[in-house]
Amino acid sequence: MNAHDAVEQAYREHWSRLLALLLTRLRRFDVAEDGLQDAFVAAARTWPDQGVPDRPAAWLLTTAHRRALDRIRREDNDRRRLPLLVTGTTREDADPDAIADERLRLLFACCHPALSADARAAMTLRFGAGLRTAEIARLFLVPEPTMSARLTRAKAKMARAGIPLRRPSADDLPERLGVMLKVVYLLFTEGYRATAGPEYQRPRLADEAIRLGYLLGELLPEQDEIVALLALMVLQHARRDARLDDEGRLVLLPDQDRAKWRHDEIDRGMDLLRRLGPAVSEYHLQALIAAEHSTTGATDWPRVARLYAELERRTASPVVRLNRAVAIAEAGSPQAALSLVEGLEKVLPASHLVPAVRAELLCRLDHREDAAAAFDAALRLVRTDAERDHLRRRRADCLNAGGSADDHPLLG
Repeated sequence: MNAHDAVEQAYREHWSRLLALLLTRLRRFDVAEDGLQDAFVAAARTWPDQGVPDRPAAWLLTTAHRRALDRIRREDNDRRRLPLLVTGTTREDADPDAIADERLRLLFACCHPALSADARAAMTLRFGAGLRTAEIARLFLVPEPTMSARLTRAKAKMARAGIPLRRPSADDLPERLGVMLKVVYLLFTEGYRATAGPEYQRPRLADEAIRLGYLLGELLPEQDEIVALLALMVLQHARRDARLDDEGRLVLLPDQDRAKWRHDEIDRGMDLLRRLGPAVSEYHLQALIAAEHSTTGATDWPRVARLYAELERRTASPVVRLNRAVAIAEAGSPQAALSLVEGLEKVLPASHLVPAVRAELLCRLDHREDAAAAFDAALRLVRTDAERDHLRRRRADCLNAGGSADDHPLLG
């Protein structure tokens, strides 16, 4: 691996963990984030000449910490605050793997009730999970400048209010659980289906979301919502090896090789589901849908459609409505599904999935020219290479009178 690839890999694997540790030491978002960015810039400049260090994460941590301290010294000449801001070791052999608990503390701290629910979730994804602002904006279905401004306002409010970056007390945890679960869910969503870039799925991110879910379960062991979210994530993640073929092309659910599914993980997810009573939460309903998708036999699409209908009743989510339309189409009613999709482009203008689903439905109904136009709209919006390739192939198949439009699956 060359030095430039090593820097990119270090960013993907260590950014969020290092940022969490720096924040717990420095207690300032701006200083910690800028220091870590400076460290990666320094790595890009020095590693090609000096070689990649044996422990890249430790090198980055030390460099970022020193850059941050330099900035603090410049800002505060008398240095009276330094003893309050700096704790812990600064040696290059500091072990970044020892900060798992620090990340969880930071995640809960970012969920402080002084911030709005959306601001808490965005702050946690940015500073606790390490997602880029553009990635968070796509998860929240808002423009990047909007999300950037939201993060800036949240950081300023935390600074003005003197919100401490510390582990909440036991009494604080239940109050912050809802936002924390949303953060873990969104983190997993980005890992399960990336919103942009060359990768269709990001397994390390999904693994991290599941790990955080288990840590939450250890902190709050009697919370059914945590169990339900874990079941959902474990069941979905178990299909990761079958969702792309050997050439990196998308393989939709009915065409996936069940032998590639991780059946031990499916068993674990089913065990988690059996610990729950009747479906009383959104995560539980989604987990039941994931369980239907994880069966080795034919999916019970009418049941999936009913579960999505109940989920839509509770959430009024346009994304849920889109998924409900897919289930109805797979159950044999593409015309009814098409009526559900009407108007979703207005509320989900940046999503390629709306015109993509519309295109497949129109193709099934043999409206091929309209389907081609919908495929073109989806191609203008799609941001991952695998999905772009899939949409191009499906457009060509649809326009070909011999294509398999009638039975082509909609769900990946």
